[in-house]
Amino acid sequence: MKITAQEEYGLRCILQLARQDAEPGELLLVRDIAEREGLSVAYVEKILWMLSRSGLVESARGPKGGYKLTRPAALISLGEVMRTLGGIQTEDELCGQFTGNHDTCVHHSDCGLRPVWASITDMVNSVFDKVPLTSLLNGGLDVRFIQISTPHRASNQAAATAR
Repeated sequence: MKITAQEEYGLRCILQLARQDAEPGELLLVRDIAEREGLSVAYVEKILWMLSRSGLVESARGPKGGYKLTRPAALISLGEVMRTLGGIQTEDELCGQFTGNHDTCVHHSDCGLRPVWASITDMVNSVFDKVPLTSLLNGGLDVRFIQISTPHRASNQAAATAR
């Protein structure tokens, strides 16, 4: 699994807002987030713009302006944030990267790896969707105890392969 800088820094920025979420009505300034995370103001603005377009954060202008979450941090999942910031690659994206000298992979229609990539992607997304931002704030999350539900698609593919 590959995490981009945008995803890492975006998560750190939204966690700053989640920490601020405990104080209703309080907004956080871009420059404060940038300073706390060691990032440029321009980069934090770009990240917050993306999060704002997705409906996860909102901004207010003026002397008391800044950014805040649109919902309580307990109701925003890591999965929502990751998909906004780039997300985990799908099997189509993975398979599309390694086409050799062709436009599509030579194994596109008969691939033994595609179900593996699909299952892994589904499992990672399933875990991310079960992790609320609040669980990341206190550092007490133990992912070993998150129930992974295998999506219907992966179990159907496994059953079809077994036949």
